[in-house]
Amino acid sequence: MFSKLKKFFSKKLNVSIVDSDDRFDEIAYELSFENIIGIDTEFDWRNTYYPKLALIQISTSKNIFLIDCLKLNNLNKFKSIFENKDICKIFHASRSDITVLFCSLGLKVFNIFDVQIAEKFISKSDHKSYSKIVLKYLNLRIDKSETNSNWLRRPLTVSQINYAANDVRYLINIFEKQKKILKKNDSFAFIQDLSNKEAILGSQELYIPRLKKLKFKEKMAKDLFMWREKIAMEKNIPPSFVFKDRYLKKMLNIYKENNPKKDFYDILKNEKLADDLIKTLEKC
Repeated sequence: MFSKLKKFFSKKLNVSIVDSDDRFDEIAYELSFENIIGIDTEFDWRNTYYPKLALIQISTSKNIFLIDCLKLNNLNKFKSIFENKDICKIFHASRSDITVLFCSLGLKVFNIFDVQIAEKFISKSDHKSYSKIVLKYLNLRIDKSETNSNWLRRPLTVSQINYAANDVRYLINIFEKQKKILKKNDSFAFIQDLSNKEAILGSQELYIPRLKKLKFKEKMAKDLFMWREKIAMEKNIPPSFVFKDRYLKKMLNIYKENNPKKDFYDILKNEKLADDLIKTLEKC
């Protein structure tokens, strides 16, 4: 029985790779008529300030499109899809995907439903992985071994293609099942609202949640933090590559003790950066 189910679901949707602008134009037009789509992204975000978007997967009731963002020249038509409030977009753990879409393409995503948020509410438990949710609702086990693979490498491997397709293959099915459960206890609108709040949190500048997390009260501390963000943005490197969070307080104390240059240089390993930081703090 399990093997039959697996075979049924694996063949249900047609999978195609979209790697030309002409084909993407056709897909964007087709998607504009959909009411519900499933969405996931693959990206690299290890050594840069901004994520490098590699792939956007979109599922419909009949198709899965693997849109190769590295091969396309014009991705502007995504705006008519993601910002269309008449199309419900189904995600799992939406905030990271929406952050990547916002940072990479300047997109804001409206009308979303997050199956992870829904499952947390339904099962009264911590956030569940996509594979566990698929297992619960469809009794299928999916391979997640390609999670940390190199999505910037071309051509994609067969394993990567299968993994990327499976990440959106079941989203609409899961949504329909969760929707029935939530409608029974009048919670569907509540989950929609929570999901769309996640979208708002994902559609903001990267420094905002980082600054909130550190809970700075002193203006100079905020200025030091924002100086690091500015350098990281300009060089397109993670802020921790400039200096780690644990040095923030130490660097403030160094400046206040009026012996900054050498100590700043010891931390930053760059005399020009140290001079620039001192000038910035002097303006505080």
